[in-house]
Amino acid sequence: MTKTPAVELAIGDKAPDFDLPRDGGGRISLADFAGKPLVIFFYPKDNTSACTTESIAFTALKADFEKAGASIVGMSPDSVKSHDKFVKKYDLSVPLASDEEKTAAEAYGVWQEKSMYGRTYMGVVRSTFLIGADGRIARIWDKVKVSGHADEVLAAVKEL
Repeated sequence: MTKTPAVELAIGDKAPDFDLPRDGGGRISLADFAGKPLVIFFYPKDNTSACTTESIAFTALKADFEKAGASIVGMSPDSVKSHDKFVKKYDLSVPLASDEEKTAAEAYGVWQEKSMYGRTYMGVVRSTFLIGADGRIARIWDKVKVSGHADEVLAAVKEL
């Protein structure tokens, strides 16, 4: 059973700031997207089945998100080096932020106790946040099921 996160964000809350290293070098922060909608999808690990499927789906729809005026950022606790390999292997075009210290994951409440095969551990609960142009959270998807998710998020962006 997943414990309630220390932080519980709600629609209308100001999105927590972040400033993290990203794939390809450089840094990425919430401030980079001020004044326009942003989708942040948190995922547990590069090169795992569901995370790969999700990242490919967001990449496939990147032009549609941009046409709707929104940017996309993927975020996981993996290193920049891991992200670089992941991007190259699957030809991903969405920026991937490296949250090795889990500061963003904790701020967004997605770093939680999880359980698998009777073993409990801390990890990222697959979640997506849609942040409006005003910097406030417009929509939250938690415990995301990957199939059709990117399309659902795009539909929500178009409703903003």
